[in-house]
Amino acid sequence: MDSATIATLKAMMEWEGQRKGPPAGFPSLPDVPAARYTSAEYYRLEQEHVFGKSWLFAAHLDEVPEPGSFMRWNNAGDPIIIVHGTDGVVRAFYNTCRHRGAPVVTEDRGCAKRLVCPYHAWTYKTDGSLIGVPERQNFVDLDLTTRGLIPVRCEMFGQLIFVNFDDEAPTLREWLGPIAEEWEEFGFDKLRLAARHTFDLACNWKVAMEANMEVYHVPFIQPETVAPLVDAKRNVNHLYPNGHGRMLAPPPRDMQGETVRAIENAPNWITIDTVGELGRTHTQSYTIFPNWVSPQSNFFVPPLIFWPTSRTTTRLELITMAPDWGDGEAPDLWTVPDETSPNGRAMAKLIQEDTQFGEAIQRSMESRGFKSVPLSYQEARIYWFHQHCDRMIGPDVVPPHLRVEQAIGSDWVSPNDPRVRMLDAEKQEAAE
Repeated sequence: MDSATIATLKAMMEWEGQRKGPPAGFPSLPDVPAARYTSAEYYRLEQEHVFGKSWLFAAHLDEVPEPGSFMRWNNAGDPIIIVHGTDGVVRAFYNTCRHRGAPVVTEDRGCAKRLVCPYHAWTYKTDGSLIGVPERQNFVDLDLTTRGLIPVRCEMFGQLIFVNFDDEAPTLREWLGPIAEEWEEFGFDKLRLAARHTFDLACNWKVAMEANMEVYHVPFIQPETVAPLVDAKRNVNHLYPNGHGRMLAPPPRDMQGETVRAIENAPNWITIDTVGELGRTHTQSYTIFPNWVSPQSNFFVPPLIFWPTSRTTTRLELITMAPDWGDGEAPDLWTVPDETSPNGRAMAKLIQEDTQFGEAIQRSMESRGFKSVPLSYQEARIYWFHQHCDRMIGPDVVPPHLRVEQAIGSDWVSPNDPRVRMLDAEKQEAAE
């Protein structure tokens, strides 16, 4: 990020802290229909169109580190296997044998030169091609070249592996848009997987995720953990194509320099040397549509991934990726040891604060007293997210009572930002 851009962003943060209302021309946001959080119909549409057509984070290369490595992945409904081919290429396939539909892989992880279905021993290479059928003489006109494992689109960003069920979707880099360039400073090609844990939440996935898409709540439910580190009033939201977003916030003015970052005094944690000034001194968090939220710094990239498991339940993945920590203890931002937990970990206090109301909110939303959701300018990332959900589904496909208006236009979406023009106009006026 060049110095001019950094200066503009700093000026915009000060401007946000002084404004008396939303920026001139920012649209009035119509209420979000309540049933988007409770409707079985809308949940079905999300599964088919949002999760069925978006790029989804599936794995880190550390989980399939060597040729022949494979892992099962079931977070988006259809059973998938991620395979590091013997040719060095990482691929994804439906974990479904082309004979009688049995799962080809039954272990969570493994390493093999061939993938053999346990039912009738149909055998596949790591590139998915079918190479072995027992008693093949009993089949008439069986063409092995047309019976390979069915691939799922799979692309990488650095060491991260993403999948997409839609053959017509844009490439992963096209999907990320300008964020791909912004992320270069974080060295995704060098980050290792330090921790990956899952927790089940009793609420709709959007309820859980939206708690991490605004700082409006910070002074009220996180007065000791986040509020001392983030100046919520000077927070700047940015909207990107394809439903993505970013928040950027400075520390409070009275913050002591040595404690600007929540983890700055953590011993023996390696830093990402290429991260620029704002990543080192400010809090910034990216929302990658549909279900990734990650505050990113010069210490690590720790995404929270929200997977719908039913209309009213969510599986939350808490992931920490960091530079190689050598022989030291692997960093884990989001969880702490807990001997009473089945996986030996518990959510850290900050995550507990963000998730504590989920179940109660879901129960309340199911009542006749929940009609709709009015959102503020500071919650624009949430509205932009809902707009893109409907775009993925098709606005005309979404029933009218579940639909959000496409209120935020492209003039408020990167690379456009009317606030920059407002800043320039105010500078010019002050100079005169």
